[in-house]
Amino acid sequence: MAFRTIAVRTAALCRRAMATEAGSTFPLTFSSPTSALFNEAAVKQVDIPSTTGHFGILPNHVPTIAILLPGVVSITTEAGDIQKFFVSSGTATIHADSTVQILAEEICDVADIDGNAARAALEASKSKLASASSEADKAAAQIEVDVYEGMVAVA
Repeated sequence: MAFRTIAVRTAALCRRAMATEAGSTFPLTFSSPTSALFNEAAVKQVDIPSTTGHFGILPNHVPTIAILLPGVVSITTEAGDIQKFFVSSGTATIHADSTVQILAEEICDVADIDGNAARAALEASKSKLASASSEADKAAAQIEVDVYEGMVAVA
């Protein structure tokens, strides 16, 4: 009897609806230290680059915390428009109430990336990495390389 009670409670707590059963939108907050691009705006879907791979967020997604990698965050608005932003790093938190917060160190519209400038910066950061002597300098240069490689990939 005790097992049955625990099983019933666990099933009730763990039940998650399929995305098709959930509402059609969820609130998104997407910001950096200097700006808020979305503040609890209703969106249909968000795709993010994370350390566990790229994944999409739909309404009623399982609660998750993810670390962002340099790459593109795609947001499908309530109207169905897709907006794409490049992020350098950050975190994404998907809460049990389906709210989503994406906090990025730096954000820019993908259309604003200058491919030539990104390639030049990538080459400079690779040179900086090759000549770095301390572990701290190597780590900082590697971060630059990762960010510029991401920018070149989307430019």
